[in-house]
Amino acid sequence: MDDEDLNSLSAEERERVQMRRELIDDLDEEFELTLEEEAIGGELDAADRAFRRVYFRELVRLQGELIKLQDWVKTTGHRLVVIFEGRDAAGKGGAIKRITQRLNPRLCRVAALPAPSDRERTQWYFQRYVAHLPAAGEIVLFDRSWYNRAGVERVMGFCTEDEYEEFFRSVPEFERMLVRSGIQIVKFWFSITDDEQEARFRARIEDPLKQWKLSPMDLESRRRWEDYTRVKETMLERSSIDEAPWWVVQAVDKKRARLNCIAHLLSLVPYGPVPKPDVVLPERVHHPDYERQPTPDAMIVPSRY
Repeated sequence: MDDEDLNSLSAEERERVQMRRELIDDLDEEFELTLEEEAIGGELDAADRAFRRVYFRELVRLQGELIKLQDWVKTTGHRLVVIFEGRDAAGKGGAIKRITQRLNPRLCRVAALPAPSDRERTQWYFQRYVAHLPAAGEIVLFDRSWYNRAGVERVMGFCTEDEYEEFFRSVPEFERMLVRSGIQIVKFWFSITDDEQEARFRARIEDPLKQWKLSPMDLESRRRWEDYTRVKETMLERSSIDEAPWWVVQAVDKKRARLNCIAHLLSLVPYGPVPKPDVVLPERVHHPDYERQPTPDAMIVPSRY
């Protein structure tokens, strides 16, 4: 329906059509992400198509619950940290996208820190992460975190043996201190198989939309699969504490992993409904002398589509 047809409708019908357009546009964001992932995957079989319908329905429902969680966090002043760790190409980024997709970026933000600078390397190890911790009413998702020391830094030799051992002496106390201060910490490890990681890396090599995701460090991690397995097992054993346990997400199936991760996150936060006042849209003020000025043609973006 074009604008001319829309203007011919009654005000009530026009509002209904505009609302439907808005809802479809929101859902299309998820379709775009999924189609991009499946663009080189070929035809879906019957089971995949059937679950795809379940996936979208459940995802929208869970995202509705995430909005309720966000409202509760804002109202109560709760502080929530969610840590996402896992092998390269394990699906952490996709899960984070679906969690944040419909949330307020001012209340829920992602911390994805680059490699430390020369100055940061001389700081207390946890110092640069502390700056990203949430204030009251905020949620912070760490796309990799202080656990870099227990993973990539250990495997690649970016830390000494003493620094590695000091990390495991410090991290339980560091997290207990955060919990005592009122910050809830949820830690997810995304687990995939050797074959699945290889398939995802090969897909990234072939897909020009994903090649930017492959770094030299990612390729080296592929060669050192067994080293990463050993340090992961050590990390889960030595840093899972009662106040902040590790939760392992089976992530070979990306869609199920996202749903399971979001559902479990929701189960760990004691959120509840927040009373809201009715929202009444005020009438626009009209002034008889107001006249909207035409936009110069030179400023208009060409209509290519």
